[in-house]
Amino acid sequence: MKNVLIISGPTGSGESTITKEIIRRFPAFRRLVTATSRAPRLREQNRLDYYFFSKAAFEEKIKSGEIIEYTYIKNRGVYYGTYKLDLETKINQGYNVIANTDIVGTKFYKRRYGATAIFIKSDLEDIRQRLKMRQPDISLTELGQRVENAAKEIAEEEVFYDYIVYNRQGQLETAIDEVVQILKQAGYSFFK
Repeated sequence: MKNVLIISGPTGSGESTITKEIIRRFPAFRRLVTATSRAPRLREQNRLDYYFFSKAAFEEKIKSGEIIEYTYIKNRGVYYGTYKLDLETKINQGYNVIANTDIVGTKFYKRRYGATAIFIKSDLEDIRQRLKMRQPDISLTELGQRVENAAKEIAEEEVFYDYIVYNRQGQLETAIDEVVQILKQAGYSFFK
């Protein structure tokens, strides 16, 4: 029985929205709360949205083995990774854990946990608009960097995923339904 699922995609592709809807519909699923060294954004809460650590604390947790996989986003100067305590607690409680991770995390979870990996793909203009709606005060420089990163992820990383689901503007329900069908085919339990 599988207990780790990857739902990933470039920032603004809708992977978080799809994850929230899967969890809302199926209580056997829980989202892995990612650790990061970036500062919280408006209304983000520690331990709910992310585990927020200073850069120095994050690096210490890597050394101690508390962060079991991570990525450093050089052009933003930020770490993201898996906080071992969050992952193990949810698995031990019998949940299917959904990780919204990057390619480093995807490869780690496929190798270590036999995870099914779903890549959520969107048009770059849709991504640009979603990022502006989500963070109205985003600078043009940061927006440009994020869209550039998204284009690179789509071009270089989608080949490493088991499934690609398109999240077109105005068709979120279709994308969610496609993910549910993949979960059924892959053998995930919908009951805890």
